[in-house]
Amino acid sequence: MVSLVLAGSPGTAVAEPAGPNWGGADLSVRIRVSPGRAQPGQPLSYRVKVHNAGPGEAVLPVLTVRIPAGVEILGTDVAECVPGATGGEVVCASRADVPPGGSGAVTITGMVRPAARGPLAAVATISSEVVDDNVVNDSARTLTPVDEGADLAIRPAGRFRIGRTVTMAAVVRNRGPRIVRDALVFFQARRARFLSARGARCRPRSGYVGCRLRAVAPGGRIRLDLDFSSPGRPVRAKASVHSARVGDRRPGNNVARMRVR
Repeated sequence: MVSLVLAGSPGTAVAEPAGPNWGGADLSVRIRVSPGRAQPGQPLSYRVKVHNAGPGEAVLPVLTVRIPAGVEILGTDVAECVPGATGGEVVCASRADVPPGGSGAVTITGMVRPAARGPLAAVATISSEVVDDNVVNDSARTLTPVDEGADLAIRPAGRFRIGRTVTMAAVVRNRGPRIVRDALVFFQARRARFLSARGARCRPRSGYVGCRLRAVAPGGRIRLDLDFSSPGRPVRAKASVHSARVGDRRPGNNVARMRVR
């Protein structure tokens, strides 16, 4: 597995131990998930490490990782790793034999599906064309619980124009069950310049206005009013709400669109 399993130190001589299986390779695999508790609609990564303890070379080893159905695979950091024959399977086949002491790793990134329920079980298995007398460590498994998350939603709550000033209002709700302490609202209003806001701390950025909300408890709601300067033409805006730490099981209601003539 080029870039996955690295060769041992150059110039190191490996003694051949006595015994009928002197050419065997003791392969092992470990798998770690981050974060330790999955959030619906949030990223998740699996770090898989492999090692050959020898005493012989591992002949064309193959690493197979099975990712749970509740996780959508986004990619890996090793070019030799490709989708397997079944959904959720990643296969990394080495193009060369791996000497004793060789080791390496691959990271598989994914996104937890909004409807995923835990625990999420992932399994990594390493194999080779030579005999492995210690098969216990040829496979590793991890279970990841899935948090209940929250259900953030945003909807328009009024819009009007006074001269060149356009005011747009939106209401953010949290249907729970988790409290959201880091909710962010992003406003994109073309042909308009941000002036002020009420109900949140907002700052203009390149191409949008970012607003940080106070904590939104389950069943709670927060109203935002944003003022923009407009050249007199209709103003179209899109508002979206997100949390970086709490998952959302209904992302479809995280976006609202508005228009002021």
